[in-house]
Amino acid sequence: MNQLEVATLGGGCFWCLEAVYDQMRGVSNVVSGYAGGHVVKPTYKAVCTGTTGHAEVVQVTFNPDEVSLKEILQVFFTIHDPTTLNRQGNDVGPQYRSAVFYHNEAQKQVAEGVIRELEAEGIWDAPIVTEVSPLDVFYEAEDYHQEYYENNQYQPYCMFVVAPKVKKFREKFVAHLKK
Repeated sequence: MNQLEVATLGGGCFWCLEAVYDQMRGVSNVVSGYAGGHVVKPTYKAVCTGTTGHAEVVQVTFNPDEVSLKEILQVFFTIHDPTTLNRQGNDVGPQYRSAVFYHNEAQKQVAEGVIRELEAEGIWDAPIVTEVSPLDVFYEAEDYHQEYYENNQYQPYCMFVVAPKVKKFREKFVAHLKK
């Protein structure tokens, strides 16, 4: 049995990513937080200013015997737009950038390989701008951000932004749903 692995991904609002990966087979834990910045222990309020350098990210703990990093990244590139710099829909700023913060050289290789494959497929009209950088430090977001979608499904942002991404995942990746 392989040990669990962790992927750290930024694809806009962390509530969206968390809601999707919580439903993915092989994923045992998803934690919303911040990575890629220069401020120690940033707060949500500070990150929202766009001045800390952090991206909203999720740390996805998964069992590589059940789901591969490549599969996790295929979902990642399906549920957000990797061609918009510092933006996802109406969420604008560097905290919403598309990013893969790799934990080791193998993760870097997989991320770069998936990006090359997607670029070759020509799915998007614009180039992929996803940042691929080493993870320096991950800061867990405040408690009220954890399981946000699960706890706030009828909040307007969840209904109009998060829910469609969850629906897209559930329709496109049926084989990857938890039973």
